[in-house]
Amino acid sequence: MCAHVVVAEDDTKQAELVRRYLEREGHDVVVVHDGRAALEQVRRRPPDLLVLDVMMPKVDGLDVCRILRAESDLPVLMLTARSTEDDLLLGLDLGADDYMTKPFSPRELMARIRSLLRRSARTAAAVPPSDPVLTVGALRVDPGRHEVWAHGRRIECTPGEFRLLEVLAERPGQVFTRAQILEQLHGFDRYITSRTVDVHVMNLRKKIEPRPRAARTLVTVYGVGYKLADDGGTGPGPGLGEGDGSGAGAGPGAGGGPAAVAGPGEGGGPGRPGRAAHAS
Repeated sequence: MCAHVVVAEDDTKQAELVRRYLEREGHDVVVVHDGRAALEQVRRRPPDLLVLDVMMPKVDGLDVCRILRAESDLPVLMLTARSTEDDLLLGLDLGADDYMTKPFSPRELMARIRSLLRRSARTAAAVPPSDPVLTVGALRVDPGRHEVWAHGRRIECTPGEFRLLEVLAERPGQVFTRAQILEQLHGFDRYITSRTVDVHVMNLRKKIEPRPRAARTLVTVYGVGYKLADDGGTGPGPGLGEGDGSGAGAGPGAGGGPAAVAGPGEGGGPGRPGRAAHAS
């Protein structure tokens, strides 16, 4: 597919290399060399993808990403010489869709760009406006309008965050492993690690949970993965605490008393059935 791509890179040789590879694949490419020019170019003619260097003059690449993410869902692939996990998490936290460290393989860069463009195209064309709204407790996910509401407030989400919520909201109560979530997010283009899922979950909890550190909607099943609970936040049951996440009923508590029995989808034992997501 032919796409309009903006490359924001202050290293002219690096920028020219990326340009050549992109044009070889048939893309329309515009190159800028500082953050201010990147903002101006993207606003003047919104691209299908932004390849964004982190360390740039005038406006830092991280600030560019933060500003643009507040304005649109433009796919952003960040390039940087910083290679620590903290740098990676910061970029993803600001809304970047992918992240590559220098030096990088141009062929791998092109593969990641193809993956982002395919995913962006699927997101734009996947669901018609008539698709029902998915409601799970106080959370509403509207695939047609690409909107998320939590506790009566509209929530701004990146494309990756939205897709993660959509996948979980389609099957409330079902536990998804990181590998299953990655497969839903990226198909077989698994260039991003499972740590990306954790970052998306952390960011979403800040947005949709009244108390992110005591999540009641987007919950962790320890040792397994994540799920959306629609029980109104009655508290985690067995399998959601510090156990092994196997789904088996908990044993006696610290005081020697019997453990509570979780409902379906929380611990696997008999109990009050959960409510399914319904279309509004």
